[in-house]
Amino acid sequence: MEAPVTLRLDAKTRRDIARVARRKGISKSEVIRQALQSWTELAEPADAPYRLVSDLLGVVNGRNPRRSQKTGKQFREMLAAKRKRS
Repeated sequence: MEAPVTLRLDAKTRRDIARVARRKGISKSEVIRQALQSWTELAEPADAPYRLVSDLLGVVNGRNPRRSQKTGKQFREMLAAKRKRS
C-alpha cells in the first residue's frame, strides 16, 4: 500500500520534475518514484560486482584454452593487487 510522503523542494527542482512529467506523460509523483528507485539501485547495488558479471567470465575463446580456469580467483587477485597500489 502506498503512503503519502511530504517533500520540500526548491522552485527549480519542482519545475524540472513538472517538465519531465509533461514530456513523459506521467504524473509528478511517478517521476519522483522513478528517480528514487533509480537512486536507491545505484546507491545500494542488489548484488556484488563479481556476481553481476560472473556469467560473462571465461566465455571468450582465446589461444590459451586454460585461460578461463579459476577466472574468479584471478579477478579477485587482480583487484586486490590494484587496491594495494592505490
